[in-house]
This record gives sequence, structure tokens and C-alpha cells, in this order.
Amino acid sequence: MSNRIVIVSGGELEEELCLSVLGESENQYVIAVDKGLEFLYDHKVMPDYIVGDFDSVRAEIAEYYRNETNVPIREFNPVKDASDTEIAIRMAITLGADEMVILGATGGRIDHLWANVQTLYIPYKAGINAEILDSQNRIRLIGGGETHLRREEAYGKYFSVFPLGEEILGFSIEGAKYPLSNHVLTPYDSLCVSNEIAGEEVVIQFPVGTVILMETRDKTDEEFSIQTVETR
Repeated sequence: MSNRIVIVSGGELEEELCLSVLGESENQYVIAVDKGLEFLYDHKVMPDYIVGDFDSVRAEIAEYYRNETNVPIREFNPVKDASDTEIAIRMAITLGADEMVILGATGGRIDHLWANVQTLYIPYKAGINAEILDSQNRIRLIGGGETHLRREEAYGKYFSVFPLGEEILGFSIEGAKYPLSNHVLTPYDSLCVSNEIAGEEVVIQFPVGTVILMETRDKTDEEFSIQTVETR
């Protein structure tokens, strides 16, 4: 049985999706991160752990968890060397996670979003499957070798790939609307944005390196509804 940990961060939290993910039986722990604690409080979902500097949490909510529950709290000074979400990711690793779903990591400030995308490298390096999830996007990292995207399991109509800070040599995409063969994937162009699965599956292949894979859909795309979300 996998040890899946859900991290509820302080960005945009969509009620239907979040409650669907939080209600899944395979979740082992729920970690509330700063303002994400307010969402859990408002929806009567008790976290297993709480981390953050509490600079954006209503005072009465913070006091409730401090004084009226036994939930372990790791409170940090706002002046620190890591984001609250990064601290939660590192905690999830110490708790033995082999899967992570991060909610509330998108929306609002782009600097926060990009920091959260980069922190996916921490669980990736530790051999843990981790993804950022909202109603339109699933974001994860993939490494060298083959990655298969099957139409029946796709999160959305589109997928995009970006190298994580380095050129990727010998990059190929098969089975897509816009295939590539032995391409040099660079971190400064938009060639690989908004590709689509042409047949039953896409195969992404490259020898070495790390790539950001985003599976995305439009808000109006009725083919991909918010139902039970399965971590790959």
C-alpha cells in the first residue's frame, strides 16, 4: 500500500477538487500549510500536521489549533530560508511518503507558483512521485527514459514540457499532434507548449535530465471533469 500525503498549501483552493482529493481513502496524512489551514478549518477537515509561519492565517483559527487540538504544529519565523510549502514537502519525506499531492500551490502570485514547481525536485530526487494539482493542471517532473501518457488517463486535452534549468539532448515525442525526434529541448523557447495526444498514447523519451511535465485543460473542457483524482 502506498503512503500518499496530501499537502494543502495557501494558494488557490478549489472546493470540489480539494474535497475530492482529501476524501480519498489512500491518503495517509494531510499536512496543512499556513493559509491552507483556513480551508481545512472551514470545511471541518482535521489535518495530521500543521506547518508555517502563520503570517496569513486568521488569529482565531491559529489559536484554535494551538489550544483545542492535539495536532502537531511546527511554527516558523517568517524570516526563514525556505517557503512553507518546501518545509511541508521535506516533512512529508520524513513521514515516509512515496506519493505527494500538493493542493493550493497555484493561483495568485507567479513567484510563489514557480517556487512550488521548483521544489518538486526535492521529492523527485528522493524517488517520490509528487504532483501539483488544481482543476486545470497537473504538474510533475519526469526523468530520462520513457514516459507514457495514455489518453484514457490524461488529466486534460493538452500537455506541455519544459526542461528544469538545462538543455535536454535527444528529446523525442511520439504519438502527439506535434511529434519531435532527437530534438534539443531548451529552457528559453515555447516550442513544446500545448501539444496534444493524437492517438491512444504519447511516449516522451530522452536519455538524461529532468523535465517539467504539465497536463492541462481549459475550464470549458467538459471531456475532463473533476472527479476522483488518481496519482500516477
